[in-house]
Amino acid sequence: MAPPPPTITPTGPVGPLVTGQRYTDASGYVELVPGDAPVVIVAPHGGTQSPSALPDRSCSACVTVNDFNTQELARAIVDTFRVRTGLRPALLTNQLHRRKFDGNRDLAEATGGTAALTNTWTWWHAAIDSAKAGVVRRATRGILIDLHGHGHSVPRLELGYLLSASELRSSDTTLNITAAMGRSSVARLAADTRNAGNRGLALLRGPQSFGALIAARGYPAVPSPSDPAPLVGQEYFDGGYNTQRHGSAGGGAIDAIQIECNLSGVRDTAAARGAFASALVTALLQYLDVHYGWRPPAG
Repeated sequence: MAPPPPTITPTGPVGPLVTGQRYTDASGYVELVPGDAPVVIVAPHGGTQSPSALPDRSCSACVTVNDFNTQELARAIVDTFRVRTGLRPALLTNQLHRRKFDGNRDLAEATGGTAALTNTWTWWHAAIDSAKAGVVRRATRGILIDLHGHGHSVPRLELGYLLSASELRSSDTTLNITAAMGRSSVARLAADTRNAGNRGLALLRGPQSFGALIAARGYPAVPSPSDPAPLVGQEYFDGGYNTQRHGSAGGGAIDAIQIECNLSGVRDTAAARGAFASALVTALLQYLDVHYGWRPPAG
């Protein structure tokens, strides 16, 4: 009698995937809810599960503090977008506490060397790739938002495009000479946004930049026209592993922005999260219209 065939563990969600249905890796540690809008929302640092079978990450560079209420905020954004448009952004969430797994690091740092989490890390990024591929199939182009929370002293949104604070403090001339936008997580969009006047550095801190659109709705942001760069000595997150891997710095059809949210008035209460989600969706819909030429179907 022949031995049974080996069990093959899928490296990512197995399709066809259904919009709005929940998919997880084999351990239930990370999850994907597919969408049908040209938007992917990723919340890598808001999980609460802390299985005793998994050791805490203990690498020298490991950050283990969670981003408070970012999963709740991500779900509020998805729900608001769906109510407003009838379409759902794809949503990816890490259910593990950051002590156990970091959804915004390379394999070694994400798992802290825990071999049992290698498949989880692989599934997580395969799921993000699947969500991005769904955007490309439906709309050709789109954007990924990597959602985080910060505790810095300046209460504003920090928009990460893979350009450092010192680079942002450079003059437009210097940024153009060094081809900074070509290294950014929105490199593709900076080159081909549908309105030529918004290309290049205008996408970073011009009047139709994301920073401008969200600041106009009462949420200060850097970079933006009114706050083009962090001052010397001010803390600022410029984007991490997800923004680098899943944005358009290396090509591809999906751009990415890391949004680091301050706590008070943005993610501290349900009311604050709802108000911010409404403002962000309004800004995001304008951004999609101006730069990608996408509008939700009339209905």
